[in-house]
Amino acid sequence: MTAHLPARPHRRPHTVGGGCEPAGRRPRHPRAACAGGPGHDPRALASRFAHQLVEVLTGARPSGQLMRHTSLDGYGQLASLVRIGALRRGGAADRPRLGPVHDRSPSPDAVEACVRVDLGRRHHMVAFRLEQRGPAGQWQCTAVEAR
Repeated sequence: MTAHLPARPHRRPHTVGGGCEPAGRRPRHPRAACAGGPGHDPRALASRFAHQLVEVLTGARPSGQLMRHTSLDGYGQLASLVRIGALRRGGAADRPRLGPVHDRSPSPDAVEACVRVDLGRRHHMVAFRLEQRGPAGQWQCTAVEAR
């Protein structure tokens, strides 16, 4: 004898404007966060990118995660900094501490920033340039330096 399970009613997710996204939910990795637009704050973008960049340079994050956020030249510079170990940790317990991110905007579609990184007894400086590129206006890192 086979057990008969009650049929589950077919529920259609609520959508906004007839789209396929359920109401009230945002995509997991919205591209809108990388694109410039009304209300976009380049300072906040520089601060977020500085944290991610330091995580890559210290080995806490794989460099491939920043690939779509960097130009070809920028990624080449980043990869070489990772390869030479520009921000080596003194020990496993050394966690990077970032100072304030200093930024300036030489033009409306570019931001240049630098941040001091403390790793144990060592202090490093990381500088980078972000530019708005492409038809969607996505921000990309075009240059990276670390000392």
